[in-house]
Amino acid sequence: MSMLTPPGMGGQYRIRGNKYPRMRRPRHRGRLVVLGVASVAVLGVLGWGTLQLIDVFTGGGRKASAAGPKSDCSTGATPSPAATASLPKPAGITVNVFNATTRSGLAKQTADELKKRGFKIGDVGNATKEYDKKVKGTGLLLGPTTAQNSSLPVLATQLKGAELRADTREGKDVDLVLGTQFKALTKRVDADKALAALTNPKPTPTDKQSC
Repeated sequence: MSMLTPPGMGGQYRIRGNKYPRMRRPRHRGRLVVLGVASVAVLGVLGWGTLQLIDVFTGGGRKASAAGPKSDCSTGATPSPAATASLPKPAGITVNVFNATTRSGLAKQTADELKKRGFKIGDVGNATKEYDKKVKGTGLLLGPTTAQNSSLPVLATQLKGAELRADTREGKDVDLVLGTQFKALTKRVDADKALAALTNPKPTPTDKQSC
C-alpha cells in the first residue's frame, strides 16, 4: 500500500505511486471562444468605419468638385434676357456729334465715319459750355432714359471707354460728345464684333436640368 493512501482505504480508492496528483482548474473553453468572436466583430466594425471615413473624404474614388457632388443630369441652357431684347440697328439711330476738345474738325470727321458705319447723323459742331473741355475720357454718350438699354449701348460699340448717361431730353436722338482722350473711333472690325456680341449674345447656363 502506498504511503499516500489514507488508513482504512484500499481497493479502488487506493492511491498508487509516491506522488500527489496535480489538481487543475477546469478549462473554460466556451468563454475563450466567445471572447475571440467578439474581438473579431469589434475589429470588423472598426475597419468598416475607417473605410467609410476614407470614402467620404476622398469622394469614393471620384474627383471632388468645388461646386459639390456632380449630378447625372445634363445642364440645360436658355438664352439670356439680353438675347431676346430688341436693340435698334445703326440705321435706326440718329447721332449728334459734338467736339469738346481743342482740336478743330474732329466732330465732322467722326460723324462721317459713323455715317459709313450705318448710323444717321444729326447735328455736328462744338460742344456746349456745359461739356466743352470738361469731358475727360474718350467720350460721353447722352440720350433719353429709354435709350439706356437700346440706342446708347449700340452706339457705345463704336467708341471703347465712352461713358453712358441719360438726361431729360425728349425724342430718340442721342449725342456723342468727344472727350479730351479721344483719338479715333474703335476699329470697324472690332466694333462690328462688339455689335454682333451685343445683339446676338451666347446662351448662358441656367439652374434648370434635364434628366
